[in-house]
Amino acid sequence: MQKVKLGDICKFQYGFPFDSVRFSVDKGTPLIRIRDVVRGFTETFTDEKCGEEYIVRENDLLIGMDGEFNIGRWKSCPAVLNQRVCKLIPKEDIDADYLYYFMPNALKEIENKTPFVTVKHLSAKQLNAIEIILPSLSEQKAIAEKLDKVSILIEKRKQQLSLLDILVKSKFVEMFGDFDLRHTQSNWLQIGKVATVVGGSTPKTEKTEYWDGDYCWITPAELADDSFIVKDTVRKITKEGVNSCSLKKLPIDTVLLSSRAPIGKVAITGVEMYCNQGFKNLICSEVLNSIYVYCLLKFNTKYLNSLGRGATFKEISKSIVENISIPVPLMDVQNQFAKFVKQTEKIKVKIKQSLAALELLKKSLMQKYFG
Repeated sequence: MQKVKLGDICKFQYGFPFDSVRFSVDKGTPLIRIRDVVRGFTETFTDEKCGEEYIVRENDLLIGMDGEFNIGRWKSCPAVLNQRVCKLIPKEDIDADYLYYFMPNALKEIENKTPFVTVKHLSAKQLNAIEIILPSLSEQKAIAEKLDKVSILIEKRKQQLSLLDILVKSKFVEMFGDFDLRHTQSNWLQIGKVATVVGGSTPKTEKTEYWDGDYCWITPAELADDSFIVKDTVRKITKEGVNSCSLKKLPIDTVLLSSRAPIGKVAITGVEMYCNQGFKNLICSEVLNSIYVYCLLKFNTKYLNSLGRGATFKEISKSIVENISIPVPLMDVQNQFAKFVKQTEKIKVKIKQSLAALELLKKSLMQKYFG
C-alpha cells in the first residue's frame, strides 16, 4: 500500500470568476457556488458564457475552498463552476468514490493545522500536497462500496425522520387548519390568558455552593431542532442556587421556548427543572395540551424570530410572548393530536437509535481505512 500526493493522481479544475451582477434565480445556466458543494444542487443561475472545462456533471467531485472545506458529489443537472470551487478529476489509478471518502479527513487536517486570520482559504498548493493512502484499485472499490452501503442507510434513516415530521405537520393541519400565527383570527386567545409565561436566571458561577446539586437547570444550547421531551440537563444546581436568584420551578409538561441565541427552539419538560435567562417558557393552563402548543410554536419559528427586539442580539420578551395570539381548540381534539405525536415520537426514537449506530459504524470504518 503506497502513499502518493493528490496532485499526482488527480487533475484540478478551478472555477471561473463569473460576474455576480449577472447572477439570477431563474434564468441562464445553473451556477455552482461554495454553499452548493455539499447539498449537490444550486439555486443560482448566470447568463455569462465560459469554456467547456468549467462544466460539472452528475457525480463529479467538488471541493469548496473557502470557509468550511467540504467535498461533495454533484447530484443535479449539468452546471458551471464558480470561482473558489474546485472540481477533482481522478486519473485511472484511483476510484472516484474512494477519493470522496478519503478527502474529508485530509481537508479537516489542513483546516486544523493552518492558522487563518479571518476567512479560511484552501490553496492550490495545499490541495496538491495532500498525501493519500492508495491501495490497489480493486481494494479502493471494495472500501468505497462498504462505505456507500452504510451512507445510503444513513440517508434513508434521515429521510424517514423527515417524512415523520411532515406527517405530524400534515396531521396538525388536518385537525386544526392553518398553523401560521401571522394570520390572527378573532377567536384566538393571547398566550398570557391561557398560560403562565416564566423566565429564568443564572446563579453566580463563581459560587461553588450553587452548582453540582440535585436540581436540573437548562440553557437554550441544550435544545436541538428535534428536541421533544427533556428529562435531564447538562448542569445541576443546588437549593442555595435556586434561592440565590429566586428561580421559579418549571413543572413537568412546561413548554420550553428559547427567547434568544437563538429564538424559537422548543421542547417539553419531562421532569421538574429550572432554566437560565434565555427562555420564556409556557406553563399551560387546563385548556392547553403542552404537545399541541409545542408543535404550534415549532411550526412558527420564523414568526417568533420576527418578533425579536434588540440592537446587539434579538430577543423576545415576556410581554411579547404573552401577547401572541394562538388558536385554542377543544381539549379532546388537542389530546387526540398529542396521542398521535407521542406514537410518532416513539417511532422516531427507534429510527434515531438506528441512525446513531450507523453513524458510529461509518466513523469506525473511516478510522480503519483512513486513520
